Amino acid sequence: MPKSKVRKKAAYTAPADRRTPVKVKAAGPSHPVYVAVMLGMMLLGLAWLVVNYIAGEQIPVMMDLGPWNFAIGFALMIVGLLMTMKWR
Repeated sequence: MPKSKVRKKAAYTAPADRRTPVKVKAAGPSHPVYVAVMLGMMLLGLAWLVVNYIAGEQIPVMMDLGPWNFAIGFALMIVGLLMTMKWR
């Protein structure tokens, strides 16, 4: 039985008229206020959880929130963590 021919495909190149060169702006460092807010959010979340464990039963607002204190503390820390992705 004869073998079939194997066709080689040419590598795809985009047409030159459709490609427009894009200049990428050099991203400078983050503003110092951004870094302060980022670290502040993480520390505020940590402080919220620590205060909840130590004196949560003595603070009326924290008693009313109950288990939502964990959500608030972890949400603050997660927001700070997500801000680190934009930090330069």
